[in-house]
Amino acid sequence: MDDNELAATFETHRPHLRAVTLRLLGSSAEADDAVQETWLRLARTDTSEVENLRAWLTTVASRVALSMLRTRGTRAESPIDDAPDAVDLEPNPEARAAQADALGGALLVVLERLEPAERLAFVLHDLFAVPFDEIATVVERSPAAARQLASRARRRVRGGSDTAEADPARRREVVEAFLTAAREGDFAGLLSVLDPDVELRADRVAVAAAEANRGRAPELAESVHGAEAVARVFSGRARAAQPALLDGVPGAVFAPGGTVYSAFDIVIVDGRIVAIEMIADPEVLAGLDVELG
Repeated sequence: MDDNELAATFETHRPHLRAVTLRLLGSSAEADDAVQETWLRLARTDTSEVENLRAWLTTVASRVALSMLRTRGTRAESPIDDAPDAVDLEPNPEARAAQADALGGALLVVLERLEPAERLAFVLHDLFAVPFDEIATVVERSPAAARQLASRARRRVRGGSDTAEADPARRREVVEAFLTAAREGDFAGLLSVLDPDVELRADRVAVAAAEANRGRAPELAESVHGAEAVARVFSGRARAAQPALLDGVPGAVFAPGGTVYSAFDIVIVDGRIVAIEMIADPEVLAGLDVELG
């Protein structure tokens, strides 16, 4: 395409790119600079073989923002006043609207505490649904490592929010109650500690292991929704699971002989479990700071 067509095409993607960089950088001025640098790089690049220009631009803008995060040092970030108008919530806009609207104030302070790569992985995946294989190219790590960056950031964000259970002792009590009910097959007990809208997410290694052990392990999908469905997965099982700290946050692990084979990242709000992430990928587990007992 000629220069005019290229410029016009870029303009159609500008709101999305600004939304991404605004959330990565927390500064309107820096977001504008990052978008402008993305345009300059596009203008210097032959994109005739680029199949998805939007994804290509998102990757370039994210790399620019990541570089800015790594080099600017610690400083106060300006509130994101125009976030609701700028945000691109596709896909699943309903699921991400609350997160996007919250990016200001308290959550922005939490994001500022994240390492640059963690912040990028969290924002791109959780707010803009960018696949981990694309995030991996930006942070120059494997997709599994990119997933772990997002997971670690998610725990820190939830731990620093006003809604997540803040008391570590209370979190551990809920985890222990969950494990006890699971081991004893206490379905009612499981329902009492699970939020009605709880979501269980399992990585592909965990799903494959459950499939290979059909009959001895529960049927497992990458995503299971609702208290009854999640309770059916765990009822009568988890006998070898034990409480543990995952990156300093109470959760659980399956670690016979002290070797961690799977971990359960558990998010608790108002005394109930709202999310469980089942992690069995060895590379992701290797990146976890696990404290048993």
